[in-house]
Amino acid sequence: MTSIARTFAISLGIAATTIFLIMLGLFIWRYPTEEREFRACRVVAAVLDRATVIEGKNLTVRPTPALDELKADSPNLWYVISAGDLVSEFGSERRPALPFAFPYHGPVGSSVFNTLDQKSTFCLSVVQRGSLQLAMMVGEPRVRFGRMARNFLIRSVFSITLLALAFAATVAVGAALAARFVSRGIERVARRALAIDPSAPQGLISLSEVPSELKPLVEALNRAFGEIDAYIRMQRRFLGNAAHQLRTPLTLLRAKIEDVPEPALRAELVRDVRRLTSLVAAMLDLARLQNHAIEKRPIDLAQITLDVLADFGPSAMDAGIELALDQAEKGPLLVQGVDAAIRSALANLVGNALIHARGARRIVATLDRDGVSIHDDGAGLPDGVENRTIEPFQTGNTAGDGAGLGLSIVREIMAAHGGELIISSAPDRGTTMRLRFPVNAAPTISAGLELQAS
Repeated sequence: MTSIARTFAISLGIAATTIFLIMLGLFIWRYPTEEREFRACRVVAAVLDRATVIEGKNLTVRPTPALDELKADSPNLWYVISAGDLVSEFGSERRPALPFAFPYHGPVGSSVFNTLDQKSTFCLSVVQRGSLQLAMMVGEPRVRFGRMARNFLIRSVFSITLLALAFAATVAVGAALAARFVSRGIERVARRALAIDPSAPQGLISLSEVPSELKPLVEALNRAFGEIDAYIRMQRRFLGNAAHQLRTPLTLLRAKIEDVPEPALRAELVRDVRRLTSLVAAMLDLARLQNHAIEKRPIDLAQITLDVLADFGPSAMDAGIELALDQAEKGPLLVQGVDAAIRSALANLVGNALIHARGARRIVATLDRDGVSIHDDGAGLPDGVENRTIEPFQTGNTAGDGAGLGLSIVREIMAAHGGELIISSAPDRGTTMRLRFPVNAAPTISAGLELQAS
């Protein structure tokens, strides 16, 4: 689709040009009668002047296409041409009595006069031919409008050009201003639409800020934004409510599982309940993250990592996996963020490694100036799976365990903090999941407190 502003400017230019040509044609056509007779006189004089040949003592009017056209269009045409004592006449039987005698020796120029009976007019035109004056008297001519218009345009080409340039400049300036006004109105609406948060599109575009022509479009956009916002709010409420409703039955179910007499069945049920609990916790984290604004403050990334590893210690022992913390520089690592959200992200990474790292014997949390990474020495992910695992309901476990929400939650948390989740893996060499914070929120080492990892 072409540009609205360009289309508007071209359309306005075409319309203005058409109007100018129509006005020019009407101006020529609606000339006062005296002016039209004078213009016709000049056209006829020019035709006769080009047809007249003076050779010695002979004055001849040669037939030319223009003269033949004039005679064909003017059945009552008559004319008298003289040069000195030489005279040539056509249609003498139709010529009325004239107030001038031949040969005529008046001044050079053109004019329209009345005949002696005052019933008609005739044209008198005198031009200089070398040392002679060529005098032409013409009556009852009928000049076609096209020839008269061409003659008028040729004689007035400079004035018409100046008028056309002034008209074109006015149209161009008007078109440019109008196009700019339309473009600025559209740009203003686009900026307001882009400023709306896609995750919370409740902000509407004010109709007072847009041109009246764009108001129907803006009203449609506002209605669409409102419907999207209502749908998002409904989905978030459902997600939060469902997660809350599931927590209590899961707690009761976990307590009842402890009464199962068979150890193998009890262990399998505990593992399944743990996965379901992890899913519910992930849904709650997602609901909290989407329904509340992120208020960042300095938090100790090293302490959070240590706490998360400690929380997963019993589960790691049950699975026969060693948890370790690797911190090159001892001391608190401060980062701008939300404590609960960062804890949830780290817990998701560690829990994901415990559940899905097939064949892993050791999980190491490494702290540095850019963030924290969780590495396992398991079988790793198949080629091309790293990016898919971040999408909701996608996992890297070929066995199909887990719902695949954990890493999606981690990505949302890091995006809210201006950071990112980076996953790298190689078959039989393990998987590394890294939380990298932005430069302005990267961890900083604070002297004093030292952490002991065990």
